[in-house]
Formats: sequence, C-alpha cells, structure tokens
Amino acid sequence: MASILIEQLPAHRRSLRLAVVTETYPPEVNGVALSLARFVEGLRACNHDIQLIRPRQSFGEQPDQRTGFNELLTQGMPIPRYPDLKMGLPAKQALIKQWTLKRPDLVHIVTEGPLGWSALQAAHKLKIPLCSDFRTNFHAYSRHYGIGWLKKPIVAYLRKFHNRTQLTMVPTEQLRGELEASGFRNLKVVARGVDTQLFNPLRRSQVLRSEWGVKADSLVVMHVGRLAAEKNLSTLIAAFLAIRQQQPEARLVLVGDGPEKKSLHQQLPDAIFAGTRRGEDLAAHYASGDLFLFPSITETFGNVTLEAMASGLPVVAFDYAAAAEHLRHQTSGLLAAYDRTDQFTACAQSLAATRISDPQAFAAMGNAARLKAESLDWKCVVQQMESILLTVAASHHDGELHLPRQSRIVTS
Repeated sequence: MASILIEQLPAHRRSLRLAVVTETYPPEVNGVALSLARFVEGLRACNHDIQLIRPRQSFGEQPDQRTGFNELLTQGMPIPRYPDLKMGLPAKQALIKQWTLKRPDLVHIVTEGPLGWSALQAAHKLKIPLCSDFRTNFHAYSRHYGIGWLKKPIVAYLRKFHNRTQLTMVPTEQLRGELEASGFRNLKVVARGVDTQLFNPLRRSQVLRSEWGVKADSLVVMHVGRLAAEKNLSTLIAAFLAIRQQQPEARLVLVGDGPEKKSLHQQLPDAIFAGTRRGEDLAAHYASGDLFLFPSITETFGNVTLEAMASGLPVVAFDYAAAAEHLRHQTSGLLAAYDRTDQFTACAQSLAATRISDPQAFAAMGNAARLKAESLDWKCVVQQMESILLTVAASHHDGELHLPRQSRIVTS
C-alpha cells in the first residue's frame, strides 16, 4: 500500500483565534496548569490559533512564539503561601490594545485573579465573546487559613465574575449543582482526561521500591499533591497511622512539596518525601505504589485521582469531585462520606487489609481503576471543549470564522 499526502484540504469545522488567560501554566506544577496545557495543545492540534496570556514566571523570560501559538507575558507577583506561583497584576489597557490590533474570536479565562478580571473587563469593552473555567475552590480554602469569614465575599466575587461570561465550564455534575445553588448561571460540565500511556501500571519499578527501602511484599501507600493545609493532610496522617497499626512495615510516599512539609516530617519521620516529580518519573512513582489515599475536600476535580487510577492503584477518597464522578465504591476503590475522617480512615484500613486477606480482590480493584481511566481519553475531552468554544463564538459572531487547512493521508 502506498501513502500519498494530500495537502491543504479544508476542514469541516471552523477554526478559532482563541485568547486564553491564566495565572498558572507549565512548568509550574499543579492540576490547573497541567490540565490546561493539555487542552491548549489539543486545541492547537485541531488547527486553532492560541494566544496564551499569563504572568511572566521568571526574570528575563521570553514569550513562546510558534506557528498557531503565541504568548503575551504580563507582570505578576508571588501568591502568599505559594511563592512558586504568580498572581497576574491588572493589565486591562494592555489587553484592550492587544485585542484591538488583533481581535480574537473568543476569550477564555481560566483563573479569576486580577489578570482574569482585567481580561473580563477588556473583553466586555471590545464586545468579544467570553467564557470561563471554574477550576479552583478558593472559597473552600479560606477556612484552612483562618479566614473562614471571607467565604461569603469570595463566593460573591466568583459568582459576579463568572456570571459576566457567556458560559462557565466546570469539571463535574456535582460541582455544577453546588454552584447553581449558589446563583451561578450558564454552567457546562467539561470532564478532565488522563494520559493513560504515561500513567500506566507497566511503569512499576522494583528499583524505585528498593530505593524506598521497602520489601517486595510491603504495602506502599501513595499520596501525590501539594503539601498544604487545604489538602486535609491531618486525615491522611490519621489514615496512614491506622494502617500502620495493622501493618507495621507499611510505608508512606509523599510526592509533592509545600508549606506543610516540615510539619509532616515531624509527625511522620520515616515517611518518604519524594518532592516534586514530573513526566515518566512521576508516573513511575505512582505505579510503584500499592494504594492511593486522597483526603482533600477542597478540589474542583482532583486530577491525581485519575492519574492514580490509570496507574492501576485502588483509591480511597471522599465521595465528591473526580472520585465521585469516576470511582466505583468497592469496585475500583472505596469512597467515604464527604469530610468524614472516621470513614476515610476505616476505608483505608479495610483496603490495606484486603491486600493481605484477599490479594485477588485487591488486584481486581486496581485493574478496574485502570479500565475506567482508559475510557477518559484526552482526545475526546478536548473535542468536547472544542465544540463548546465553537458554539459560544458562533453565537456572538456576525461573520464567518476562517476555515482551517489540514493534511490527510490516503492509502492506495
């Protein structure tokens, strides 16, 4: 069979000039940045032109300029308690100037900080179609930093922000219901995906486990995420210590960094603090564990839940966010009632004990988790987002959006 490359065939779908505004993006490591990068690259692969607007992450950083992709870097400042992340400073006039010279078909705002608010104002002034993402539960974080009294004004600000856009994307049906009850309008569920080639049980490494100092049959309990107060780490500690009572050789591996690292090390001196990991190294850490505990109660989604499932690990989590959406209780892991530390601890103990009492059932849970993750392909998720963006742009666009050109391979 010979392959002939036929160039310049018009696509059936329209292409967009899309301005994406965010205060976090790789190489920063967090769920918002990493999942957003997946969407951006997926949309570029569909022949959409992306302008990425974000704060400059380091002194002297130069914007990335490629075919179909260009960056506009703005001023930013470190976020309190998150020194590695930046908060974009107001940039309304710069955005008005930029979008007057080169008008996007649609503005998509990912974060609600000062830069996001500037983008909202600029898009309204220029009458550019506008949509947004709800990706971080800032209002839920408030109680973990002693400012619980700010929850109502934070919710009011977020509601005002998102209700001024044509549509807000949320990652789960559960979150949509909660936000609708708080007065948020025009919400659309867009799932998150997972890279099942990267996160894969085949990346399990006996060499890595040996470095951790664990025996072949010892239980390795994994946790991946920022080591910060809003991640409910006291519940993680309680659950692991309960497991330790039954299995003294069990080890806890913590992947990630953050302000609570020192405190955790004092409470769990023999835990393994692996620090921040990326790519195949991160995937190997997941797959080299046996059981994943995710006690956070402040997630809008929780990408690490899908990454653990894709790595073949049974998961213990609270019954909300990604776990509620994709984890099946007693099939691919165990779910505890929301914010019930006692239930979470009991689930962790039970699942850890199952690994010894019924290893086949434990392995079946890991296999079921992997199978579910395989159905959450990023390509399908990007196509869903693309369809929504095109609909929003078309509903506010008087003229025709330009048609992309793409190649096709024909065999003969």
